Amino acid sequence: MADPQRGAGEAGGRHEQNAPDLRENCVEYSIFLVDANASNDPLKQLSRLDDLRKTALQLANSLTADYIWQKGLFTLDVVTEQGNSFLRGITDYGDSIEDEWLIVYILREFSKVQPTAWIRVYDADGEFLLIEAANVLPKWLSPETDQNRVWINNGRLRIIPHTTEDGTKTRLLALSDALRVIKSTSDSLLHSEFIEAEAFYRLEKYPGHIHKSIHHSLVTIPRRLVHVLRQTPKAVAPAVESFYLRDALDLNTLLSSKKSHTFPPVDLVTVSVKFTRVLFAQLRSQRFEPPAPWAGIIQRVKGVEHTHLEMGMKLTCGFEIMLNNVDKADSREARAASIIVQDLEEDGDSVLPTDEQIRSWRDAGRDDDESWMDINYEDFERELSGRQGGTESQPNPSFGDATTQADLRKIVSRFEAFLNDENAGLDGAEIDEMDIDDDDDDGSEGMESDEDDEDEDKAVSFDEAEFSRMMREMMGLAPIELDVHDVPSKSPAARENTKAIGRDEEPDGDDLRKLTAELEAELNEHGALKLDQPRDRALTQKGKGKGSGPESSNDDEEADDEVDIDYNLAKNLLESFKGQGGMPGPAGNILGMMGLQLPRDEDDDAGEGKKKR
Repeated sequence: MADPQRGAGEAGGRHEQNAPDLRENCVEYSIFLVDANASNDPLKQLSRLDDLRKTALQLANSLTADYIWQKGLFTLDVVTEQGNSFLRGITDYGDSIEDEWLIVYILREFSKVQPTAWIRVYDADGEFLLIEAANVLPKWLSPETDQNRVWINNGRLRIIPHTTEDGTKTRLLALSDALRVIKSTSDSLLHSEFIEAEAFYRLEKYPGHIHKSIHHSLVTIPRRLVHVLRQTPKAVAPAVESFYLRDALDLNTLLSSKKSHTFPPVDLVTVSVKFTRVLFAQLRSQRFEPPAPWAGIIQRVKGVEHTHLEMGMKLTCGFEIMLNNVDKADSREARAASIIVQDLEEDGDSVLPTDEQIRSWRDAGRDDDESWMDINYEDFERELSGRQGGTESQPNPSFGDATTQADLRKIVSRFEAFLNDENAGLDGAEIDEMDIDDDDDDGSEGMESDEDDEDEDKAVSFDEAEFSRMMREMMGLAPIELDVHDVPSKSPAARENTKAIGRDEEPDGDDLRKLTAELEAELNEHGALKLDQPRDRALTQKGKGKGSGPESSNDDEEADDEVDIDYNLAKNLLESFKGQGGMPGPAGNILGMMGLQLPRDEDDDAGEGKKKR
């Protein structure tokens, strides 16, 4: 049976192609049994692989018993390709990148209890573990050479080194060759603590993050839906996805007055429903006009009851869409919910839970705090600097969780390192060999353009220090104070060339200064160069409190200056990224070069039910 998560024309040699046909938002993982003492009998090998499969699934179930997968589950099957029998699984993690890292955590924990298991994991981007560790990788390890080289064994990240036998640096390592190296000389594989720490950085929050990612919220829904959710609580995932990805046909189903709905808005009950944070954010952030049967009910309530009813309306509509398309669904939970609905039609409303029964359920009235969805810029500024705000008697809550704080500081530190790179010259960013286009299509035309470019370069004078200063001002960084004696002197030829250019091109210098002034004026108009806003606010707040000695005042001002640098840098980066509107842009490109990816942001004024802090 063909796997729907694979490309239609895929052949068997998938490991040789670094997953080119793997569908986006899918992660694939393979487990190979490498044991020198194992029997060569194929039947015994298959039996042992099946035992390993059961052990891995039991471990996954024990770790994720109460977890709600966004789309696909952790799964393993015994397969045979090119004479190799192994376990393979593919999971569609949808919009929840955390599901992908949870799978990596499960695989790493499994490798600790099965030392003879060698595990590969990759997605549509290839070896994404190496993408996380891009800053500490050796130069020879690139997307053109990493196929079948990265393995997880006994809880560690192991890398098959490049040898002279591999031929050219861009030669792909075949899976059979990789397994041969592991079987014969497994001790030769590289194990770097630096690479491993970066690659497994996101795993530090597990297993505690599995429970922290769950969010309970009170919603008002029909009693019939309460019964279905009680039987299949994890069906909330395909229901939210159905609502989140609704199309015109789905809306016609909801708005049609002729079609009878499975869950009409009658006999409504307020009950706590378990989501993941991703599912809850998807449902909460959606703007949706209530269908006619719900409109009158929602308009009659206000405040918290309105929020509960609106969330319940969205969830109910999601279940309506999901059940209407259940024949095309590939979700086990969606099919299970459909069976529950069919049984309910046969048994009648007598099986529905009463109010007393609902109140007796565990977490029936639980309503978790939603402040993790909000951003307070004062906390944002404080967390960037690593300082604790507030006083001992009145502590301030932290901005986000520990992972958010670490990621935020990593953005700032990497960008500062990017701008402060003393090894970078006029040639700009270094380009790997794999990125060089060696096509000869343009031929002589390219040679002519190169000659023209050389002539133009001779007539251009570029002030690197001035450009760096302007760049740092735009991004909110403090200027670098350079000692005159530290600046390398130009050669006599360069000085003479510069003087000649200065005499001949004075009008162009005036135009450049005029253009720079206009650019600076425009940036000031939009507030890009206003670096004193956080400090002004901090000084104003300090002015309202009790006075302190001159020494403490000076210390506070120095600390505020440090905060302003990081605050403005991060704030300008985030605003620039948001201004791209989901399209490619400078902020996204620069962060991508540093191995950082930011999620999309909703509109500033989206969601009238958001809590304000």
